[in-house]
Amino acid sequence: MSKLSTATKRLLLGRPFRSDTLGHTLLPKRIALPVFASDALSSIAYAPEEIFLVLSVAGLSAYAFTPWVGIAVAVVLVIVVASYRQNVRAYPSGGGDYEVATKNLGPIAGLTVGSALLVDYVLILAVSISSAAANIGSAVPFVAQHKVLFAILAIGLLTAMNLRGMREAGTAFAIPTYAFMAAMAIMIVWGFVQIFVLGGDLRAESADFELVAEQTDLTAIAFVFLIARAFSSGCAALTGVEAISTGVPAFRKPKARNAATTLLLLGAVAVPLFLGVVFLAGRIGVVVAEHPATQLKGAPEGYEQKTLVAQLAHTVFAGFPVGFFLVTVATALILLLAANTAFSGFPALASVLAQNRYLPRQLHTRGDKLAFSNGILFLSGVAVVFVWVFDARVTQLIQLYIVGVFVAFTLGQAGMVRHWTRHLAVETDPAERGRMIRARVINGLGLIATTAVLIIVLATKFSGGAWIAVLMILVIFVLMKAIRRHYDSVAAELEAAEWDGVLPSRTHSIVLVSTLHMPTRRALAFARATRPDTLEAITVNVDDANTRQLVRDWDASDITVPLKVVESPYREITRPVLDYVRRVRRDSPRDVVTVFIPEYVVGHWWEQILHNQSALRLKSRLLFQPGVMVTSVPWQLRSSARVPKDRIDTVPGAVRRGLENEAGHRPAKQEEDQ
Repeated sequence: MSKLSTATKRLLLGRPFRSDTLGHTLLPKRIALPVFASDALSSIAYAPEEIFLVLSVAGLSAYAFTPWVGIAVAVVLVIVVASYRQNVRAYPSGGGDYEVATKNLGPIAGLTVGSALLVDYVLILAVSISSAAANIGSAVPFVAQHKVLFAILAIGLLTAMNLRGMREAGTAFAIPTYAFMAAMAIMIVWGFVQIFVLGGDLRAESADFELVAEQTDLTAIAFVFLIARAFSSGCAALTGVEAISTGVPAFRKPKARNAATTLLLLGAVAVPLFLGVVFLAGRIGVVVAEHPATQLKGAPEGYEQKTLVAQLAHTVFAGFPVGFFLVTVATALILLLAANTAFSGFPALASVLAQNRYLPRQLHTRGDKLAFSNGILFLSGVAVVFVWVFDARVTQLIQLYIVGVFVAFTLGQAGMVRHWTRHLAVETDPAERGRMIRARVINGLGLIATTAVLIIVLATKFSGGAWIAVLMILVIFVLMKAIRRHYDSVAAELEAAEWDGVLPSRTHSIVLVSTLHMPTRRALAFARATRPDTLEAITVNVDDANTRQLVRDWDASDITVPLKVVESPYREITRPVLDYVRRVRRDSPRDVVTVFIPEYVVGHWWEQILHNQSALRLKSRLLFQPGVMVTSVPWQLRSSARVPKDRIDTVPGAVRRGLENEAGHRPAKQEEDQ
């Protein structure tokens, strides 16, 4: 069983990396861009569509506002990218907005940012995969009918890829990401060339459909609210920008400069593509409805609404199906791979929080492939739950989306303004002061823009599902505070306790006996080797005939250690032993009691079910007794020889059962964070 599990693990993850090879896993800019920016780039595939979907509630006339909403989103994106270039230069350690807020606004603000980003990374994964399912479903009806199953399988595949290590995942993701960028750029440019240069009359397949307004009596205030809601949905294009600031340690040196350059590349690519999709869709008359069955009139019977990008590709590459296919496949792939932003950001942030004792310490350590394996597995598990609960519907999931990221944006930018203000108070060099003033102005603009967006998001999306994200942020905040309080209390307890240096006056060793056989004799020999002041053997009488036979065999043997019989009228084993040990401790409080328990070492997993169960229960209870030590004395059964000695530390429970290596020492436990 252990061979099979190890072979499967190596097949999926590859050979483990040594800790001193961490430097070889660092990313150059060409790989870091698809690794950290794939989410922000992929949002081009669904953020413009969300603007159209929200405005569709008011009918076709509302589509006239899509260019202005798109421009507003693009302006905010430029400001945020410029702001985060200042962040990565000032805080290159990888804490991102969490570190910025903690150091400049205090631990409460920092923990709020951490909670918000953890929630947002989960939703990045869920939304990206669900959107990929929708895009592939536009071309493959089977996927459209089984979106949840497709999304869960895709999350499993991405999990396995990321467990293999960030560099390997980044190399695998680079080609699809660059293919998407090229495909979208070619589609947009060729579309506008046909319209403005060749004079073609491009019309989307849905351009002649009548869009029935769901709300025809909108007041001026209600219409402004609708525009604001469309803007907040379009701001999904900004998600993922912060991932680069969290992932700075994964860059090659100079880390901060490479991260800032990657942010610049992200902005230079994302803004033109986003605006190109919005303007091209408006120019060729794409119609998408939030409720196609009731809003689209004039559509053929059985019409399945395609995504906005699929409609663009179908129209621009009419008569050239290969172009449509390439754009659809590239879009689906980037949406699948956009989840890699979550896989790179969530584990890194969880590691920083765990290092600061806000999350379990297991999330801080790296696994076989120098990836934060526990964080990767936890992220994928929670994302699967979201996909299943929300039926892989992007429109529903996106209501929960961007709340967390704009909480982090706002507090992070406020922290950066405070950072530059503090440094300007002591900086005297004119050139450096000028640079800091410019940086503070940029971060100040970022603070104003992100605060405005956060207010709009909360106002327009709260009742639509954003309250779930807010509740999750609050729950995680409280949970992390409780974890930190626990770690702090344990640390205080251990530091406050003073050892008086007084050694136990005597040692009292007890060997547990069930049958007089070789494991019992070995346990007695090991106990003698410790030179205890008192050595005795005890057996629990759960069967009179067997106990009498044991006593007769004991008396007839050459063993000089006395055997005591502990009565058990209710045929229990654990409680009588515990009571006996307590009596020994009560009679001699300064004695240390060592209980020796013979255990079988087995080679088959099913043998462990048949043996050692009483020993496990006894150990689990004895460990809670003060002044008591428990020693397992292993006896290797013949079946244990089937386990290769160089693999002995991979056997489940090997350390717990006392397995030894060739040198006779207990093997060091290899921490595999999985």
